[in-house]
Amino acid sequence: MADLFDPRPADRPAPPAREAPRPLADRLRPRTLEEVVGQGHLLGPGGPLGAMLADGNLGSIVFWGPPGVGKTTIARLLADATDLAFVQISAIFTGVADLKKIFEAARLRRSNGRGTLLFVDEIHRFNKAQQDAFLPLMEDGTIVLVGATTENPSFELNAALLSRARVLTLHRLDDAALERLAERAEADLGHPLPLSPEARATLSGMADGDGRALLNLIEQIAGERETLDAAALAKRLTRRAALFDKSGDGHYNLISALHKSVRGSDPDAALYWLARMLRGGEDPRFIARRITRMAVEDIGLADPAALRLCLDAWQSFERLGSPEGELALAEAVIYLALAPKSNAAYRAFGAAMAAAEKTGSLDPPKHILNAPTRLMKEEGYGRGYRYDHDVESGFSGQDYFPPGMARPRFYEPTDRGSEQDLRKRALYLEEERARLSQSGSE
Repeated sequence: MADLFDPRPADRPAPPAREAPRPLADRLRPRTLEEVVGQGHLLGPGGPLGAMLADGNLGSIVFWGPPGVGKTTIARLLADATDLAFVQISAIFTGVADLKKIFEAARLRRSNGRGTLLFVDEIHRFNKAQQDAFLPLMEDGTIVLVGATTENPSFELNAALLSRARVLTLHRLDDAALERLAERAEADLGHPLPLSPEARATLSGMADGDGRALLNLIEQIAGERETLDAAALAKRLTRRAALFDKSGDGHYNLISALHKSVRGSDPDAALYWLARMLRGGEDPRFIARRITRMAVEDIGLADPAALRLCLDAWQSFERLGSPEGELALAEAVIYLALAPKSNAAYRAFGAAMAAAEKTGSLDPPKHILNAPTRLMKEEGYGRGYRYDHDVESGFSGQDYFPPGMARPRFYEPTDRGSEQDLRKRALYLEEERARLSQSGSE
């Protein structure tokens, strides 16, 4: 008898099941390593992965990079290229019992003559004991471990695991890589994206270096019948939140960038990093505390008013709250950046603290991106930073904006009151920066 809830006659066969539509990002997932965009430094002939594959010797790896840059895809394609069984797990959802089953399956697979590439997403979520469980299988060749993390491996992964795996950094996708993905999307959709040139550039900015985010955004506007300009696109889509982790690397990197921009007497760059932190959800009280430290450490007695101004800005924020109180912090940051710099008090205090070395130790001064580990130094953290206090004028003229970003001007001092002096100093710094830039390029 036909099912009571099935309106088809009993002798009519059921139609074939229709495959659910696949998201654009899944349809465009690279099928070969050559199709991966934006990671040529790893996959090219001279890159580490290219060399491993050429030698036929794929070792354990930890991929470190932001979301949406191809960590999972590359791991899967590495397994294909080396004829290893691909097993994927997430450290968020995998417990000890699950790991035991996975390890036993890998041992059985090895006894039958085939290796296993075990891809562990969010590997930093595993605790020390769980990370240590991988070590014997990595050593005897039962598994090739490929971990993926958005967090700094120096701080989040055990030294024992890091000593057995090579850390490879994946870069956020640049505009050229994102454009290649957009062109592939157009080929898959069978028509150009309904975007003006300006809107197309805006879309790339919304993705913020995340290829998966770009394809998801494209999928949302692919069916538009009329061409969207930048304003219409902004109404149609929501800009992806900038990458910022208040408890992770982003927290320390951005406050370091703000501190070094102030130390380097660059109010525009300092305002940019301040805005990045506030838009990312940083606690303004943390910023208030840090800029007060800047007044003490980098300006000192060259401008005693700087410390008082920071304390007043801090108190103003406590009374006004957000967002109005954030303007007081911005004004303090501008003042600090344009104030004359002296580290005489800082050096004197450092000498006094050196005498306390017998009972304690001090952290070294931070650089534009701090480099407390060898891995971070190898990644270029701190490389090329010129300490402004070592320059005779106290001003190195370095560029504190992100690479490739056109230099904007946010602060325009007036010629009234105390800003007369700030205006003169801003103009001087601008001319000096241009002179140093010109002399450095010759």
